[in-house]
Amino acid sequence: MERIAESSPRFKARITGVFYLLTMLTGIFAQGFVSEKLVKWSDAGATATNILTHKSLFQLGFTVYLIEMACQIIFTALFYELLKPVSRSISLVAAFLGLAGCTIKTVSRLFYIAPLFVLGGAHYLSVFTAEQLQALSLLFLKVNDQGAAVALAFFGFYALLTGYLIVRSTFLPRILGVWSMLAGLGWMTFLYPPLGYRLFLYLAVFGFLGAAALIFWLLVFGVNEQRWKEQAGAAASMRA
Repeated sequence: MERIAESSPRFKARITGVFYLLTMLTGIFAQGFVSEKLVKWSDAGATATNILTHKSLFQLGFTVYLIEMACQIIFTALFYELLKPVSRSISLVAAFLGLAGCTIKTVSRLFYIAPLFVLGGAHYLSVFTAEQLQALSLLFLKVNDQGAAVALAFFGFYALLTGYLIVRSTFLPRILGVWSMLAGLGWMTFLYPPLGYRLFLYLAVFGFLGAAALIFWLLVFGVNEQRWKEQAGAAASMRA
């Protein structure tokens, strides 16, 4: 991390794009190809059967979720460094909001893995009926889902602030910042989860396109090094 922090702005931007891409890919895999395949929100019995039948896949989903959060934490730290020349204080606040979302989402994943223990057949669970254990497992999965929704609200604040910094920057296209701000406002609808869930499909498509555009720019073009250094120098002279 120290070597990355000391590297050229363009290289730093490309590494940031790599971890942003990994965050997106791991999240899509764990949610779209594991959770959505195994969890049936209206049928606790079918969900329990799917989990026990595909136990390894379910455990893999948990592992990939954790990798997703690790990549997002790294991306958040690197993006803070990249946007720091615009406003160190705002970039720091944005990073804290992003890390708060990562913390909430990581803790919620404990509820995702909990059904494996509930359905594991331990002798101390024999006081519960099979139907009760299945219902409890589905409840844990719903708590996990609600935790991820709360995290989205924090990511909304994060996207709003980082978008504002991109707009104010001289080294990244302003359209990327505008898109990020609009996506952030959308994710902030999860401050009232029923509204967020109702709009989720539209928010996900809009947010995905904006994220894909930012990832593409970071990976292919990075940042304008001269303008980044000029803005960083101006910020340093103001602090001095």
